[in-house]
Amino acid sequence: MARQSISFTKLNDEWLKSQVDNNEYSSKSELVNDLIRQARKQQRQIDWISAKLEKAENSGFTNDSKEQILAKSKSLLNG
Repeated sequence: MARQSISFTKLNDEWLKSQVDNNEYSSKSELVNDLIRQARKQQRQIDWISAKLEKAENSGFTNDSKEQILAKSKSLLNG
C-alpha cells in the first residue's frame, strides 16, 4: 500500500479523530480510504448518468429544447 503524508485543517482533523474515537473506523487511514472509495463510486455514477444524458441528447429523438419539454410535461400533468 502506498504511504502518503497529508495535512488537514483543524476542523477536519477533529472530525477524523471523532470518527475513530467513536469506533466508526479503526484509524484515520481507514476512514480516508473509505471516503475516497465513496467518492470514486459517486463519480462512476455521475459519469454513467452523464453518458446516458449525452446519448439521449444526441439521439435526435426530439428537436425540442429543455424548456419546451418541461412546458409539455407540465401541461400533461395539469391536464
